[in-house]
Amino acid sequence: MRVGIDVSPLVQTRAGTARYLRALLDRNEYERLAWGGPGRAATIARDLWWYPHGLTREARRRGVSVLHCPTFRGPVSTSIPLVVTVLDLAVLRHPGMFNQWSRRYSRFAVPRVVQAAAAVITISEFTKQEVIEVLGTAPEKVHAIPIAVEQPFTPGGPRTEGDYVLSVGTLEPRKNLARVQQAARALAVPLRVIGAEGWGGVKVEGRAGRVSDEELAALYRGARCLVYPSLYEGFGLPVLEAMACGTPVVTSRGGATEEVAGDAAVLVDPLDVDAIAAGITEALARGEELRAKGLERAKAFSWDRVARETLAVYEGVA
Repeated sequence: MRVGIDVSPLVQTRAGTARYLRALLDRNEYERLAWGGPGRAATIARDLWWYPHGLTREARRRGVSVLHCPTFRGPVSTSIPLVVTVLDLAVLRHPGMFNQWSRRYSRFAVPRVVQAAAAVITISEFTKQEVIEVLGTAPEKVHAIPIAVEQPFTPGGPRTEGDYVLSVGTLEPRKNLARVQQAARALAVPLRVIGAEGWGGVKVEGRAGRVSDEELAALYRGARCLVYPSLYEGFGLPVLEAMACGTPVVTSRGGATEEVAGDAAVLVDPLDVDAIAAGITEALARGEELRAKGLERAKAFSWDRVARETLAVYEGVA
């Protein structure tokens, strides 16, 4: 079985999609398929040519027997068994939070790509139910395989100095950073924000931009807590990264972030600034308890398991 995987997202992002792709590439054998560079023009060109036409042609040329698209960008028709990973359906659930191109492309392509797939992988049970409910996909076609974290996200290692709470995420509306900032101000707690420039005109004080994984792990370890009350996630990787580093977590009640955190975090209403502030206060008071619970919870997630179960999906459609 020769599996081809689209690695084009690696030129676009260093966020959760890139971590997911690199973990699979490190553990399974693939024909790596890609076209184009970074930037908006290249993204649109891939959407208009690579995914509907070029990807399948290149896969056939290389003798691929299963094709994996690690995002919902993929061919809408192909004779090669197609596996598609749906990280989340935020662009369909909350289209107003995305730019016009993403909204239009996704409204057309996502249902068709998922329909063309022989199997769909989601990264949480929450997103599995979203795919079934929003896209009308047969439940037996959808496989929930939760993602994981690895080095350097461990409790041992350098710690960033300072008295601060941390928020991590691309500057986009659904990350809810304006309410995070309001809550931190109400408590007079310094806030540091780590994340790439995004869209939607989101601005926040205390932002440091992108950092390396090693720097991010040090920031987690040094933080009094992670504040991550996102409005919508397919998983919520910073929640797991923080727990794996021994950092207390405040995150949204309901949805994927609660699924990831279990009882190892303080859960809040993400639409209520006062609730977020109260959650931060509680996390600071329960720091040692949440640290222990988070470290234990993080052990339930494994990239080796992800690779194994993903390989089983390939075998099921080959």
